[in-house]
Amino acid sequence: MWFDAHLDLACLAECGRDLSKPPLEGGGPFQPAALSWPTMIAGGVRACLGTIFTESGGTDEVGYPAADAEAAHRRGVAQLERYHAWHKEGVFTLADMRPERARSGVRGMNLPIATDRGPATLSLGILMECADPIRSPDELGWWVERGVSVLGMAWGRGSRYTAGNAERGPTDAPGLAPLGRELALAMDAEGVVHDLSHLSWHAMDDLFGLTDSLVIASHSNCSALLEWPARGAIQGAAPNQRHLLDAHIKEIGRRGGVVGLNLVRSFIRSGLRRDDPNDRPSIDDAADHIEHVCAIMGHRRGVGLGSDLDGGITRNDIPAGISSHEEMALISDALRRRGWSDADVAGFEWGNWARVFAIKPA
Repeated sequence: MWFDAHLDLACLAECGRDLSKPPLEGGGPFQPAALSWPTMIAGGVRACLGTIFTESGGTDEVGYPAADAEAAHRRGVAQLERYHAWHKEGVFTLADMRPERARSGVRGMNLPIATDRGPATLSLGILMECADPIRSPDELGWWVERGVSVLGMAWGRGSRYTAGNAERGPTDAPGLAPLGRELALAMDAEGVVHDLSHLSWHAMDDLFGLTDSLVIASHSNCSALLEWPARGAIQGAAPNQRHLLDAHIKEIGRRGGVVGLNLVRSFIRSGLRRDDPNDRPSIDDAADHIEHVCAIMGHRRGVGLGSDLDGGITRNDIPAGISSHEEMALISDALRRRGWSDADVAGFEWGNWARVFAIKPA
């Protein structure tokens, strides 16, 4: 039984993927594909975070002109409506995964939505990846009422709210904008979980100083295990900030959060040849990131899966031996070979995320 904390499901559908078909038959971008409803269910995925992903400056169905809040809002609403339609069709049950709300015993949505079929096998919470669709912080409640439980204020290119981790200046990317500080406090008031995965390191530090709330990194790996070409290549240039420093991992753990293992190959091992589909990291390379998170936190309760399958990649861009969720158990096998108990492995697969979001399988 798996909880996957990062899947760009609505984005894929907006770009032409039919997720009801097997991955290689669903069309759309990022072929050969790795993700579909059938392979998720067959692979034991029983809960996930599905994203609302929008891209500042992007030119496809999820892109919008930089700083154009209205255009970003339209893109975000289109993906939100897809999740509601899938819920109504019975593909999954939309779940309000805000931790305090879940622990109070309130499940599901405060909306007059009914499924056309019985209870679904899958529970899904909505993670907004880049906050630009929220036109102003006082609009956050509108999104929360419609299912947004987790929010990462930026994608790599940043947003009106904060710098992203692809923005690098002479020494460091900037941090939270004043509007981002306002949104962060609104998130705390609404019980929305902070996702750090695309914030610049400076923005993470700003957020840590602003609030002591729970934080997660839905799909990030360990910077300490990766060598970035930008390091030292240009005098005064900052390193690539896509992944977490040990200090960030430690702080996530201190707050009771979880880091989700990202399966994108270049985020697992450096130096791979992008033009060679056979030059892929091993499952043990991925397990190294899991164990590094545990070593920094001092326990095994702060790591889970945040696969990012088909998030701009194909099945050739994930560890060798894995082509969909149906092979995820190979990661579990690797952990057992390293001495993990069945209880610890179950925590990685399901329990650690389920603790954060206080959720049970549908």
